[in-house]
Amino acid sequence: MEFLMMDWLGTPVWFWLTFLGIVAALTAFDLGVLHKEDREMGIAESLKLSAFYIAISLAFGAWIWVEKGADLGMKYYTGFFIEKALSIDNVFVISLIFTFFAIPRIYQYRALLWGIIAVIVLRGLMIAAGAALVQEVYWVLYIFAAFLIATGIRMMWATDHEPDISKNPVVRWISSHMRVTKELHGQKFFVKVEDEKSGKLVRAATPLFLALVVINLADLVFAVDSVPAIFAITTDTFIVYTSNIMAILGLRALYFALAAMVHRFHYLKYALALVLVFIGSKIFVSDFLMDGAKFPPVLSLVVTFALILGGILWSLWKTRVAVPAR
Repeated sequence: MEFLMMDWLGTPVWFWLTFLGIVAALTAFDLGVLHKEDREMGIAESLKLSAFYIAISLAFGAWIWVEKGADLGMKYYTGFFIEKALSIDNVFVISLIFTFFAIPRIYQYRALLWGIIAVIVLRGLMIAAGAALVQEVYWVLYIFAAFLIATGIRMMWATDHEPDISKNPVVRWISSHMRVTKELHGQKFFVKVEDEKSGKLVRAATPLFLALVVINLADLVFAVDSVPAIFAITTDTFIVYTSNIMAILGLRALYFALAAMVHRFHYLKYALALVLVFIGSKIFVSDFLMDGAKFPPVLSLVVTFALILGGILWSLWKTRVAVPAR
């Protein structure tokens, strides 16, 4: 019992174990029960499963609200909504990656699941490093804030373009240093193939493995924006990590619905740009214009949610299909 009550990164151990237990249970249920066999996921099923994950995430936020207070509860929700909205851009890139490697939809879900597991570890390392840095030198938050403002402004004026995955240095390095099969082998990442010279069986990667590697690299790029954004909201490591991971957990379920209609969220990037500028500016406003007084968490949550919701609704309105007159 003493171990469970010990403080780790500012939060009792039993909080961390509860969260990790939820993540492990959801992942096992998803992989071992819902998708024990590889199959395609339809849009309706994707939306239902996404609603389930969002409900779990919101309920977890309510638990934080009760156990750790309204202040941290609102900060969790703010971080969750920001990460969830930023993941829509991530979906577009993942869709391009699967298309480039010609990965059928039937194998995409399992690949996404293993990608999410890798993300849980990688994001944890990034957040731990960021938390240690902020704790040692507070002014790093000003760098994060300035970076968010610059990113938001750049996003506002950036033109849409599709990345050329064939020129990705990691893809080119793996292709030149490892044996890679030209065809898929079901859901396998590695297979035994016959060496052309010796005739012996050797291990080779499949295009599914390359897709998995590029997806995780893409997430690291997106994390450069999302992790500083949540640190700008709170430096509580538990809130930063849980809000991040809870938003990502449901991404694989939401992917199949969003991939089919991602073109309808064209104007969301402007709302996200405003959110990043707002979150970044909030630190400077709090420290220099409010004499260090805490920026109201409820106001931060309301503004963030309103901007994201406005961006989604405006996108859906502007990209609606006109019904021809009879």
